[in-house]
Parts: sequence; structure tokens; C-alpha cells
Amino acid sequence: MNESFDITIVGAGLAGSALACALSVAATAQSAPLRIALVEAKAIKKDWPACDESINGFDSRVSALTVASQAFLTEMGLWPAMVKQRVSPFEKMHVWDADGTGEVSFDAADVRAPVLGHIVENCVTLAALVGQLRQAPNVQVFDNQTVMDLRLPEKSDDEKPQLTLDNGSIIRSTLIVAADGANSPLREMAGFATREWDYEHDALVCTVSVEQSHHNTAWQRFTSFGPLAFLPLSVKASDNHYCSIVWSQTREQTAAAMAMDDEAFCIALSRAFENRLGRVTACSHRYRYPLQQRHAVDYAKPGFALVADAAHSIHPLAGQGINLGLADVKVLSECILAAHTRGQSVGDIAVLNRYQRQRKGDNLAMMTAVEGFKRLFAPIPLPLRWLRNAGMNILQQRATLKNKIIKYAMGII
Repeated sequence: MNESFDITIVGAGLAGSALACALSVAATAQSAPLRIALVEAKAIKKDWPACDESINGFDSRVSALTVASQAFLTEMGLWPAMVKQRVSPFEKMHVWDADGTGEVSFDAADVRAPVLGHIVENCVTLAALVGQLRQAPNVQVFDNQTVMDLRLPEKSDDEKPQLTLDNGSIIRSTLIVAADGANSPLREMAGFATREWDYEHDALVCTVSVEQSHHNTAWQRFTSFGPLAFLPLSVKASDNHYCSIVWSQTREQTAAAMAMDDEAFCIALSRAFENRLGRVTACSHRYRYPLQQRHAVDYAKPGFALVADAAHSIHPLAGQGINLGLADVKVLSECILAAHTRGQSVGDIAVLNRYQRQRKGDNLAMMTAVEGFKRLFAPIPLPLRWLRNAGMNILQQRATLKNKIIKYAMGII
């Protein structure tokens, strides 16, 4: 097979599928819609997840979607279907220091908002995206197909960029977008330089049930080894005793936690969380993921762009990874559609540089802030720990500053 498209997106995860949706939803209203290919190495599930109400009925991977991300998903017509399936709103967030008395609480009511955000299982968001794509006449999906080779033109007026798949098929496109994750093979093939470092920590994730209600609150305890988050999950029966946890520890500590039986793990987790919601009574299957920070020096070349985790990956302590990715998708889709409307090539480096200018600064600012928090709560001498706790307690009393932080985290400023 030898086919030609306007845009080929490699990676059908949340960011890649969202980009295909954003381009297909808007472009179908035009006289000449963009022809889009979506390439994915794995099989793409076509059905909604079961979403039963047992502890193993939740996806272990969840995202804390901000108000801004919710608005973008609503623009694409996806949010109502996601709400019908399962989303978990949270109105408050409570953060405290394990090494002292510092505590800070954030409340959506303080900024006259109904929620701070929603905890949404990744499978729910992805199912909504895939369902939309199945109805898009200008999107062709190639799943179970791996990219084996990438050819980029040496000059902007040369042939179109070209992908070779593992079945021998060749796809030519005016623009290729890498949305294939933090360890993006396509980014490596394209020769993009990155700045990165390994945190030498893993994130352990699973679903747990707790004795007490989570009160639609996101909870986070900063320990000397890393943050531990309990994120509220809601089920149709209005049971508020399930949480998704993200536990960041050293690789050795995570390996030990993974090796425990369920009873021992629940006891250790309850102790690490100071029993804030009572005992942890049960847990689902556990998974671990290495933590790294990575940022591409550039996001674009003629006919090629990086988006979301392929361009930047961030520590999960602030829950901002997918929100930065969706913001990338929104800006890139707007730049592409504006160029298409003007009759400009969507692979023109001037078009892609507009996307980079709009997103790179914001991404770097968030990554710097998260890295600052990470270092602030690293093991430090006692006098500095005292100052850290005092600072948290002072922040708790500064409503104006807290409200600015809330709005920034929600993506509304």
C-alpha cells in the first residue's frame, strides 16, 4: 500500500486521538476537509470499558482533568458521553507535610467554581475519543502497525515526509505528528534533541477502598521519599470510598511495595497516608512506572511536530501531564486549521513555529514549578523543614494567593 494524507498522527493514546478528533470535528465543516491518518502500534479497543463498581472495575491509569481540559473536550462534543460513563468531580484538595505541621487546603468555592477538576479513568476518555473517530469520514485508522522508518525532506520544497510501516506500507503526508509517548521512537528517528533526567523514583498506581468517605477531595501527603496522592473516585451507587493512588518512592521502596501481598500492602499504605481516610481495606492490581523529566529542545521541523509526552514529560505530583498535552493539541489543531483555511501548507515550518511559540513557554513554566515543588519537599535539614512548614501555614492564611494558585492549576488564567 502506498497512500497520501494531509496529516499523519503516530500514537492513538489520549493526545494523538484528541488531535485527530479536533482536526476532524473542525475540518469536516470546510469544503475540503483534511485527510488524516492515525497510526497505532497496538490494537485500538472499539468498545466502552465495562466500568463496573468493583475495586478491579476501575482503570489503574487516571487523569486529573482541569476545567480547561474539560472545556476542550466539551468543544469536541465528548464530555457528555464521558459523564454518562463515569467521571469523578473533586471540589477540594488537601496537602500536608509528613515532616511537620504544614497543611494547605484549596476549595473550588473560594473561586466561585463548582469543581477544581475531575478524576477520569484514561480508558473512559480514550473510548469517547475512539467513538468520535469511528464516525469521522476523513480519518483512517491503522492500528496494530508499527512505524519502522521515517523520512523527512531535506528542504521544505522536497517530497512529502514519509513513514514505512512494519507491513511494508508507505504513508506520505504533508505533516507528521509524533504523539507516541514519553519514549517516542518517532522523536528519536527524527533526531530531536532532549534535555532529561531520571528521578530514580517509580510511581506505584492502583485503586483502593478506604473506610471513610473521600468527601470529593484530592489528598496529597509529601513524605521525605516522595508524594503520595489519594484521588477520589465516584461510582454510580454514590459510593465515595474508592480512591486512585499514585505513590512516588525510590525504585527499591517501590519494588518492596510491589512484592507485598494485598493485606501487607494495605497496612503499609494506611500507615504512609496516616490513616487520613481510615484504613485502606482493599486494593486492585498494582502497576509501577518509572519517573523522568524530559523536554525536547524544539517541538517542530518542516513537515514534523512533537506533541504532549513526546515533547515533554513531567513529574505526576501536580497531575498536570495530560492537561499540558491537551493544551498542546488544542493550539496545534488551531494553527493547522488556520493554515488550511488560508491555503497554506500545514507542514510549513512557519505554521509549526506558531504552535511552538504558544506552547513552549507555558510548558517550561509548569515544568519549572513542579520541579520546584519536588525539590522543596526533598529531604532537607531541620531548620529548612521548619521554614517549609511555616510557609505552608502562611499560605493557608493568604486567600488571594491561594485563589491565584487554584485558577492557575485549573487552567483558567
